Amino acid sequence: MTSLDDVPVGLRDEIAAAGLDLDHVWDLLRRAVEEDLPDPEAGDPTSTSTIALDARAEAVLAAREPGVVAGLGVAALTFFMLGADATVTDRVPDGTRVAAGDVVMRVTGLTQRMLVAERTALNLASHLSGIATATARWVDALEGSPTRVLDTRKTLPGLRALQKYAVRCGGGVNHRSSLQDMAMVKDNHVIAAGGVLPALEAIRSRHPGLPVEVEVTTLDQLDELLALPEPPERILLDNMDDATMTEAVRRTGGRVPLEASGGITIERAARVGATGVDFVSVGALTHSVRVLDLGMDLSA
Repeated sequence: MTSLDDVPVGLRDEIAAAGLDLDHVWDLLRRAVEEDLPDPEAGDPTSTSTIALDARAEAVLAAREPGVVAGLGVAALTFFMLGADATVTDRVPDGTRVAAGDVVMRVTGLTQRMLVAERTALNLASHLSGIATATARWVDALEGSPTRVLDTRKTLPGLRALQKYAVRCGGGVNHRSSLQDMAMVKDNHVIAAGGVLPALEAIRSRHPGLPVEVEVTTLDQLDELLALPEPPERILLDNMDDATMTEAVRRTGGRVPLEASGGITIERAARVGATGVDFVSVGALTHSVRVLDLGMDLSA
């Protein structure tokens, strides 16, 4: 494996500009490659037996179905990590909508090393593109409404930053990335604190200035929060039907952003958008998304 210093400056700057920690991404890729090559010195027995060490080729990465691509910069980084002496061309920007058969990236370099990099590059790019594609479907379903689709913390350990980046590529909005970005009062906190208002007061007393979101399940609970001199920064409407959410929006009158959550499917998205809520949070964007089928083939 090569050093991060060997990666082109442009690619390093691009990953940083995407809001990703380059050292974190590099470490993630290193660990992924180590799963394929526990003994780096031994290499890949298949490739080293069938391909000359100095053989070079062009590899074409293409979409095998329509969708939105994400993670192609991370995929490109994999080829540099493996020492493929790679030149990357024709890479479409993350967030691009592609059709089946569209070329999303070409890589020219050492054949053996490119084939070692192939699975890690495709695993990440396909997964992240699947998230971007699913997010874009929600964005399309909410078109014409004020509602934005949010992700959640239901992410794979170690992949949260990349998964949330893919949501942005699909046109979605990130919720909090960690527990420390925003306090979120849910039913268990209410039980433990002895009520919604005691929980809210305790958080503001101990963490002044930290945004707070409070979950409600009834309009009475909503009214209780709206009556406060300083309501929470966001209110989560949990498992409400469309009519109740519409009434919640009317009562709130834009004073506090409202987020809808609780088993909301894309088939219901347009109706949720019509209620006027500001956000709908969808755990399925990251916890159960299907990959976008991307493939890599050597040019004949």
